Amino acid sequence: MKTKIQQLLEEVNSLKASTLEEAEALRIKYLSKKGEITNLFNDFRNVPNEEKREVGQLLNELKNNAQEKLNTLKEVLTASGKTEQKTDLTRTAEPLKLGTRHPLSLVKQEIADIFSRIGFTIAEGPEIENDWNVFGALNFPPEHPARDMQDTFFIEKNPDILLRTHTSSVQTHVMSSQKPPIRMIFPGRVYRNEAISYRAHCFFHQVEGLYIDKNVSFADLKQALLYFAKEMFGPDTKIRLRPSYFPFTEPSAEMDISCNLCGGEGCAFCKHTGWVEILGCGMVDPNVLDNCGIDSKFYSGYAFGMGVERITNLKYQVKDLRLFSENDVRFLEEFTNAF
Repeated sequence: MKTKIQQLLEEVNSLKASTLEEAEALRIKYLSKKGEITNLFNDFRNVPNEEKREVGQLLNELKNNAQEKLNTLKEVLTASGKTEQKTDLTRTAEPLKLGTRHPLSLVKQEIADIFSRIGFTIAEGPEIENDWNVFGALNFPPEHPARDMQDTFFIEKNPDILLRTHTSSVQTHVMSSQKPPIRMIFPGRVYRNEAISYRAHCFFHQVEGLYIDKNVSFADLKQALLYFAKEMFGPDTKIRLRPSYFPFTEPSAEMDISCNLCGGEGCAFCKHTGWVEILGCGMVDPNVLDNCGIDSKFYSGYAFGMGVERITNLKYQVKDLRLFSENDVRFLEEFTNAF
């Protein structure tokens, strides 16, 4: 042991390095967790008791000398300006291009920013859910088509565990754990067992919203959605609400906006109607409130939901949904200056 310590002491005192990288390599060799000096400390337990004091002093001297030597080397190299890494001769001469956020992330953040200005906060939840939170609590009867295997991905053939088909499942968690007033949006990825094409995908992204309080009316819903449409698509945007059906809202509606390409005059994009559908909405069904422990006699609320891909398509005229998940750099580069 003493001989090995003396040999390492001589090595340490003669250490040299021409770059910081070399100095760091020396530190790793001698002082890291698996370094030579550290190994000697690990072997100290095998030293006879009568020699432990002397050997321990020698080990401490060796460690202190090594630390001082390496610190001195680094200080000298830093002072001499030899801190830059060696030039990578394989690196391209062209300047490196900066990346950009994904268009879906850009639009999702813009949606969140708009609703945050009128008091909405954000809540998120698990993508793997149980039947109650995805369907049962939301007033879906057992025979509803959304429960069919053609629409829903079930986990390990367990009919009670599935990939959520909408972010409404986060609403059930919030309503079951919080007392009104509730004013939140719920962004996230959802899954449907659908054939992949330019119009559909097996996964996509949603942003849903929920507002529950006393005396909430359909007029409140309309004003919130009108504000969103004007902020997202421009101050001249108009909206219209058409009657529809959703199990968890009553009454229910689908919302259209005036086509932002033709200004409502009619074009191929809006199929010459002047209107484009962007979301579904409605007043929260009293059964849903009661299922989640909220007294529907005192509270009411509205809910809405939109596909982020749909909003992105309208904003940037992206005609193929598959582009959002293929990570084609040429496509992503188009959004470098989007915001």
